[in-house]
Amino acid sequence: MLRLILSRIGLGLATLLAVSVVVFVLTQILPGDVASAVLGQSATPETLANYRHELGLDRPAVIRYFVWLFGVLHGNFGVALTNGQTIVDVLGPRFKNTLFLAGYAALLALPLAIGFGILSAIREGRITDRLANIVALLAISMPEFFVGYVLILNFAVNHEWFPSLATVDSSMPFWARVWTVTLPAITLTFLVTAHMLRMTRNSVLSTMSTAYVEMAFLKGLSRARVVTRHALPNAASPVISVIALNLAYLVVGVVVVENVFTYPGVGQYMIDAVTKRDVPVIEACGIVFAGVFISLNTAADVMAIALNPRLRHPR
Repeated sequence: MLRLILSRIGLGLATLLAVSVVVFVLTQILPGDVASAVLGQSATPETLANYRHELGLDRPAVIRYFVWLFGVLHGNFGVALTNGQTIVDVLGPRFKNTLFLAGYAALLALPLAIGFGILSAIREGRITDRLANIVALLAISMPEFFVGYVLILNFAVNHEWFPSLATVDSSMPFWARVWTVTLPAITLTFLVTAHMLRMTRNSVLSTMSTAYVEMAFLKGLSRARVVTRHALPNAASPVISVIALNLAYLVVGVVVVENVFTYPGVGQYMIDAVTKRDVPVIEACGIVFAGVFISLNTAADVMAIALNPRLRHPR
């Protein structure tokens, strides 16, 4: 089992290294010139050449990649081109804001998704199951920016229960921060709950046709007891994988939601950098998002291996 877990971790690190290559290459082939974007159209050719030399843009791309990778491995993402700020100093607080929003949404989404998923499986075919499926399909069909604007219109503009802009800072008290980010947290919850609910329901129902579950029914156990005691533990492995994927989405998929609510997180930081063609910031945000996504997927793989003996001893 230890060898299997180490192989998953090694595969995750190799994937992250491959993603770093992709992120660097994609930022290098963006149209336009970084020096021209920063200095403006009035810059002379000599000024542009000197600025490119100062940034190291006149060196081969392979050398620039390894210099950048060496800095990333040592926690140094470089300096933003547009304002000269150290990227780590800006990225750190924004990453904490993104984690706070993702954690808030996860606390709302996990009990709802797992609870209603199990309830739908217990009451398969009844009105509760049908309503849960309809709501889940509606949630999956609607894009996050539409859900966000509907919430702003109803709860910020019409009723003024919550602020329309989720502007937070480090000096804000905890509960004031919770109240401020409630609408973006509900937006994310609305999106990820549907996926986790459907996966929980389907995983539980797929185990209901197995022999040991039929034996439990023959013993006279109720459907609720069979689902919670026998089907749910064996359905946990795929459910955990889906939960991990959706938790990863809460962190890396907040770009649109943060932009809608003007939330000072990593997603909005990256959008600002793309607008201003600030390549080092784009690279830093991209590798942070990739690191979080790959880490959560690797953790899901390890947990699935630990919970499912068939994965530890494949035939």
